[in-house]
Amino acid sequence: MTQNTASRYPAPHALGAGKVAVVSGASTGIGEATVRRLRASGWTVYAVARRAERLAALAEQTGAVPVPTDVTEQGQVDALRDRVLGEQGTVDAVLNISGGARGTDSVLDADVAGWQWMYEVNVLGTLRVTRAFLPALRANGEGTVLNLTSLAAWRAYEGGAGYNAAKHAERAMTEALRLEEAEHNVRVVEIAPGLVRTPEFSLNRLDGDEERAEQVYAGVEKPLTGEDVAEVCAFAVELPHHVDIDTLTLKPVAQAAAHKVIRTTP
Repeated sequence: MTQNTASRYPAPHALGAGKVAVVSGASTGIGEATVRRLRASGWTVYAVARRAERLAALAEQTGAVPVPTDVTEQGQVDALRDRVLGEQGTVDAVLNISGGARGTDSVLDADVAGWQWMYEVNVLGTLRVTRAFLPALRANGEGTVLNLTSLAAWRAYEGGAGYNAAKHAERAMTEALRLEEAEHNVRVVEIAPGLVRTPEFSLNRLDGDEERAEQVYAGVEKPLTGEDVAEVCAFAVELPHHVDIDTLTLKPVAQAAAHKVIRTTP
């Protein structure tokens, strides 16, 4: 269920008025919340995800522009680029929120297909979208790329090797991109959340097992929400352009580290 962020965060001023953003992963969770947050401050937002019906509902509620796109398909990403630039002539920010995890297997028992999916979506999906829009971001003069990685990109954990590997790769790509694009005045941001309770992340990771998915958050007082992370993403892209949040990690207070989560007794 989508939360109403108005009660948690005051409506921002029109910091995004006249600016154009592309947000992937927009059909649920952090991506959806980021679309809502940017629209609230006046951005023209192209909401990107595979599920057209969810994008249509989001567009009706927020005024975002829905563009059903599978970021693992180059032709669809090219069509997305052509539509955005054909309609707007420019883009100010590309926020790569698409991603996800599959399974909690050890390396010995790893499902290669799951690993391939995670790499395709988290790494190559981010690559495709970023590469498609980089010339326009350079031409803009003050373009921004924001990649959502994870605390898993910084700290490995048992049962997380596939997701750790994918997110470490996405983080490495982000760091290299920052070095390559500084001379073009393209700002490159990494946001790396820890424990975030969203409707689908753990459910998808655990193959639809609702009981196991609930246990991920059991006893944790106030895990992060998609809206919390969206607020940080918006903050990063709405800062004056010369200010670059290279990397920002965020966790709930109950998560002291990737391996230490405080849980109250039920």
